[in-house]
Amino acid sequence: MLRSAAIFKVTGWPTDLTEILPSVLLAIAALMVVISAIQPIANKLGISDAVLLALVGIPIGSFSTFLLEHRSSELLKSLAEALLHFPVNAEVFLYIFLPALVFHGALSLDIRRLMHDVVPVLSLAVVAVALTTAFVGFALFPFAGVSITACLMLGSIVATTDPSAVVSVFRDIGVEKRLNNLVEGESLLNDAAAISIFTMLLNEIAFSSSPSASTVIWSFLLSFAGGLAVGYILARLVLFAIPLLGGARVAEVTLTLALPYIAYIACDQFFGFSGVVAAAIAGLTIGNAGPHTLRPHNWNFLRDVWDQLSFLTGSLVFVLASMLVPRLVVGMDGWDLVLVVIAIFAAMAARALVLFGMVPALAALRLSQRVPLAYQTTILWGGLRGSITLAMALAVTENALISPELQRFVAVVATGFVLITLLVNGTTLPVLVRWLGLDKLSPIDQALRTQVVAIGLTEVRDRIREIAPDFGFSPRASDHVVNVYDRRAKAEESTNTFEATLSDRDRVTLGLITFASHERLQLLDIFREQGTPRSIIEHLIRTSNSIIDATRMEGRSGYLRAARQRLRPTLRFRLAQWLHATFGVDAPLVACMTERFETLLLMYLVFISQTRFMRRRIEPVLGKRVVEVITEITDRRRALYDDAMATLRLQYPGYAEALQTRILRQIGLRLEASEYTELRDEALIGDDIYDQLIRDIVKRRRHLLRRKTFNLRAGITSRLREMPLFADIPEATLHDVAMSLTMRFAVPGETILKARRRSRLVYFIASGEVSVEYEGEDLRLGPGDVFGGDGVLDAARTRGRVRAIRFSHLLVLRTSEFDELVDENPALKPKLEEPAAGPAEPLLLPHMPAARQPEKSL
Repeated sequence: MLRSAAIFKVTGWPTDLTEILPSVLLAIAALMVVISAIQPIANKLGISDAVLLALVGIPIGSFSTFLLEHRSSELLKSLAEALLHFPVNAEVFLYIFLPALVFHGALSLDIRRLMHDVVPVLSLAVVAVALTTAFVGFALFPFAGVSITACLMLGSIVATTDPSAVVSVFRDIGVEKRLNNLVEGESLLNDAAAISIFTMLLNEIAFSSSPSASTVIWSFLLSFAGGLAVGYILARLVLFAIPLLGGARVAEVTLTLALPYIAYIACDQFFGFSGVVAAAIAGLTIGNAGPHTLRPHNWNFLRDVWDQLSFLTGSLVFVLASMLVPRLVVGMDGWDLVLVVIAIFAAMAARALVLFGMVPALAALRLSQRVPLAYQTTILWGGLRGSITLAMALAVTENALISPELQRFVAVVATGFVLITLLVNGTTLPVLVRWLGLDKLSPIDQALRTQVVAIGLTEVRDRIREIAPDFGFSPRASDHVVNVYDRRAKAEESTNTFEATLSDRDRVTLGLITFASHERLQLLDIFREQGTPRSIIEHLIRTSNSIIDATRMEGRSGYLRAARQRLRPTLRFRLAQWLHATFGVDAPLVACMTERFETLLLMYLVFISQTRFMRRRIEPVLGKRVVEVITEITDRRRALYDDAMATLRLQYPGYAEALQTRILRQIGLRLEASEYTELRDEALIGDDIYDQLIRDIVKRRRHLLRRKTFNLRAGITSRLREMPLFADIPEATLHDVAMSLTMRFAVPGETILKARRRSRLVYFIASGEVSVEYEGEDLRLGPGDVFGGDGVLDAARTRGRVRAIRFSHLLVLRTSEFDELVDENPALKPKLEEPAAGPAEPLLLPHMPAARQPEKSL
């Protein structure tokens, strides 16, 4: 497959751009003035920005032609000439505008929600494009008077949809997020599919090559997969580089501005992959990881910059593309209009077949979520065509290898297709959305809205009644405003269906989602204060998102499952344990242990503040009974935190104390900064003093960010001495054993040893509890107990399946070394034959309640 640079060959550009630069800049400035007025006018008229931009662009192109053909002032003539001969063509559209538009569209998508609808999105993006290409091509072939390849090429040109107009309608009306994700997700990927098919067909026409069907399919898959890989790798490199920029937000944004163009051009010029897919995947990757990689205010700044850039780019694309319409439809007659109508009906039939046939079938087979009929109808009617279709049509008209007859056929039919979808579908889409009721909240959301508004109005009414006398308002004015709020609150209460609409299960799920969402906000707030290492916050925010998604999908069971998953060791932690156990390399495990300490303590502190939020905010909305259920569920999480932290603190009490001190100092600095900000806002201190105080706080925060470390083997000798097995052996021998030990940290439910498997390791339980399952019996082992080995211990503890019941800290010794120890200390043999002592109570953090039997509660 040829690269698009060879297909979209530029011709006729001036050799010296300085000759036309002033006129071009004047034209751009004039267009930006027009664009600035479009949005408020579109809002007043109740139509899409993109539709109005297209409607404005066509008259601009026509009026510019009129000015050049008739006498006018030199200024107007110069402006008209610049507009008509604007140095823009297919290559400009595809290399300057397309990467930015695709990247921004992907940046704003919620990839976690998009993955829930990945099957229908791929069906619309790939299958629908292929079917539309075939339907339109074979429908036009008997009437168009051109080859079937040319008709199929036209089908690929009109197969791609443009979400700009549709999304702006959705934004203005307010539809559900899922529908918006379906439309934007489809558009992101169908651009790549349509451009790939178009490039291959144009290549066949221009160079008279006829690749086989297998070659075409392989080329498409390779192009798609290659673009995905390149876009993801480059985005991850950018995410890796961003922390190295030291929080300089302008530098971070500049790096993301370069990313889509590097990804697009690298794929298109060097690898022959899909540049559109690369830019889209890069945007999705940055959008997914950006919130917990960039500081919150930097992320908001990045989004604002990209929103502004996308608005200007998208608006210019629509205006410039629309200005080309008069040139593309020159000489259009009645038969051309018939061909346009045939193409439109064929394209609608292909999309309808996918939407009403394939998508429901996939849902019936449980391969995807069900897409409501109203969504399907809206997606079908909202399949507007726009700038990408015009750019591909323009590429055909600019290609010297294409015959003039074929150029005219493509230009007229494609342009007519775009105009009709914009003018008919685009202007009637808001009416359809309202008629289908997609602008209304769901019954559950409506009930929740009514409940929240009623509570809020009541609180505002009571607050006004309290503060009005303090500010000297007359009783008459105060009573009037209070009565207004009282009437509004009673009106909302009279229509409140909250109790009837939401079941207890729905309210518990809603409360857990709110609880987890507020936790995420708190973590972002901590991230903003720069008081916690980035890696820890990244992990916690990422897992908070997982908890929210799991709760939304599975309710309380999903919430608890995701909460348990958060406490499991990461792949990096497991790798560090392997390096420690296999090669005796301690540094990676020390770093992971340090992060785990800080993570657990931070989770606990955030969780404590969450309980206050639940009583203050969630209880008035969802009710006391529901909050009691939520409290019972969240208490299970608290028990997990207690148990996990106690396991670590028992082994490293000094480090745990130092860590608590450091976090408390960070809280103090945060409160100190808030106090100074309040003093500045109240004009008690000036900006100079405030800036100096904040700089001092920043220095102190940086000092606190320096991680403290600890000796991984600290306290092992004393822990061994506390075990009954080693109580009487010599100190020198105990020291040698301690130096030979490695460590393993197990989480609840983790299998440590499989049944009837030979083990070359002996495990000593420093803290925690494990279960040994052997011949139908369940033996519980706790601190001081031993298991594993190969024939060293009794059959149960040697050959049974061992599973962690609680968070456990295990000391591990090779069986051969343990055999030597027993041979040298015969007094150990009788102790090994004694029954297990059973689990002991864990040592908890100060002021932490005892763990509530995690195994039973979970």
